[in-house]
Amino acid sequence: MGKVVMYASVSVDGFVADENDQPGPLFDWLTGGDVPLDDSGVVKVSQTSYDYIRPYWDRIGVTICGRHVFDLTDGWDGTPPSGVAHVVVVTHRPAPEDWNPQAPFHFVDGVKAAVDKARELAGDRLVEVAAGDVGGQVLAAGLVDEVRMDVVPVVFGSGKRFFGSVDAQHLLADPDVVIPGDRVLHLRYPVHPAGHEA
Repeated sequence: MGKVVMYASVSVDGFVADENDQPGPLFDWLTGGDVPLDDSGVVKVSQTSYDYIRPYWDRIGVTICGRHVFDLTDGWDGTPPSGVAHVVVVTHRPAPEDWNPQAPFHFVDGVKAAVDKARELAGDRLVEVAAGDVGGQVLAAGLVDEVRMDVVPVVFGSGKRFFGSVDAQHLLADPDVVIPGDRVLHLRYPVHPAGHEA
């Protein structure tokens, strides 16, 4: 069974977006390089970032996000982002009325159901959980194996937190990846086995 990874680009003070859901300069490192990260021609990173991010992207089978992210992106027009095979959306509402039922999106109620569905769909590939409120809930439920963050040198001061509304301490292991890139620091923390009980 694949790992469950919580992931996002984040400001040094822990925000994934500002109060208006805008990422500001958080994605500048994804467009400021000269090595294409995908076929879009838009996403270009440094060679260092490519060598770290591309193998990770290639291992993702399913992405879990909340309904808020789904709505903000207009459901990526029914095509999962970054070549991911499926998206599991945590929501208390049904799919939009005009939603294509053939699109590889799955709408579930609750984070435990989302992780179960994502693991079933992903097989031995990674399950990526978007950081923010849903990611924080998955972490609080003890279902995250690893936290990945791309730390961008900017201070937001306020906004949408990487760990959402988590209000308890969670112990992570020492980082096993620390890679400085251009305008980004790639970090990976295994979640301490008893981290959700701390």
